[in-house]
Amino acid sequence: MPRQNRVTPTGQIIADPARGAWMGNRGGKIHADGQLLPRRRWASRRWITCALHFKDRQRQVMGAGYTELFFLDEVTALAAGHRPCFECRRTDAIVFATAFSGTGIARADDMDAILHRERCGPLDTLQAHSLPDGCFFSKDNAAWLVIDGRAHEWTPSGYRQNKALPDHPVTALTPASIRDALQAGYAPQVDRNGIGPRT
Repeated sequence: MPRQNRVTPTGQIIADPARGAWMGNRGGKIHADGQLLPRRRWASRRWITCALHFKDRQRQVMGAGYTELFFLDEVTALAAGHRPCFECRRTDAIVFATAFSGTGIARADDMDAILHRERCGPLDTLQAHSLPDGCFFSKDNAAWLVIDGRAHEWTPSGYRQNKALPDHPVTALTPASIRDALQAGYAPQVDRNGIGPRT
């Protein structure tokens, strides 16, 4: 039975056999004995996205240390409110922090404080066409990724049907400060294998 450690664009943590391209955590250990997740969903406001492999380090998933979480792709992690790790993804983290700030390299603590407020606050309602590539919105109980002017439906193992962007307001899932970073030029990894031809 798969562990409950896969993250959706809404920030939920689900059980699914699809592993994904990235690992991350929410500031420490949130699982209990038996690798089960109780009601707690973060240990601190430091939510990061990490490389699956770094300096030949080996970890026991959901062992004694922090709770390892997994993401289909980086845009999924960003929508859930996770930023790049400054240790294992230093280059990406600096590029992200620069786009996040707009005036220099934002400090990790400052970004984490802003992101935590956005994660805990109400979601924004916006026109779908105003969302930059790499953002998610919610519609019909599904999460949709905006890429190349189309909406692609998210699943734990990849994207499926894609449609024209709706002409009415939608609920944005990607936090506002991350939307701004994407607009400023941060280019996250996308599971392109699931981005098919237009339908």
